[in-house]
Amino acid sequence: MSAEGDIVRFEDVSMRYGRGPDVLRDLSFALPKGSFHFITGPSGAGKSSLLKLIYLAASASRGRVEVFGQDARQVRTKDIPAVRRRIGVVFQDLLLLDHLSAFDNAALPLRIAGFKAADYRADVAELLSWVGLGDRMGAMPPTLAGGEKQRLAIARAVVARPEILLADEPSGNVDYDMALRIFRLFVELNRLGTTVIIATHDQDLVARSGRPVLHLEHGRLTHLPPPPGEGP
Repeated sequence: MSAEGDIVRFEDVSMRYGRGPDVLRDLSFALPKGSFHFITGPSGAGKSSLLKLIYLAASASRGRVEVFGQDARQVRTKDIPAVRRRIGVVFQDLLLLDHLSAFDNAALPLRIAGFKAADYRADVAELLSWVGLGDRMGAMPPTLAGGEKQRLAIARAVVARPEILLADEPSGNVDYDMALRIFRLFVELNRLGTTVIIATHDQDLVARSGRPVLHLEHGRLTHLPPPPGEGP
């Protein structure tokens, strides 16, 4: 049974791809609604796989994963899109749509949710300006630089104020000043009630944040105390 107030809960969760070895092993933890956590660990530790389980993009081999109080195994296939619409995701491979402009990529979650363009045009434009893409709103993704694509993917993930935000290496292709700016955006979203979960190698950002850390090593999870730092 999910504890009241936990938006994500793992109980003895292990995961493997096909017949390969476990990439996650015996994970048990709970993330309260409205919390903000970093997931750290070396490459191959299982950070991206953990996020996929939360997004229902992968299934546990053993154990129980709960998201929004629902057992992931009991979510019907036809109901998965509705669950995912409550989650904003910044993927490592970004998954931008090359045939849509930067503006339309960023606005896509609102369009899918049924909002009219007239109702969100100003908000999307403001958000794109905030992440430094105000003069690139009409550009198509293939014409954007790597850092610009990263910022566009972040704008798309947060535009609908999701209940959960999953970000996989969101500062990987941006400079340090922009990384801090993006982090402040995540902090503001968290203040509005979004549960934020960031997988990152950026130890400096983690240290400055003062946020709780879940550390993965060889697929196993270690809870660490918040690092020292006052936050950006």
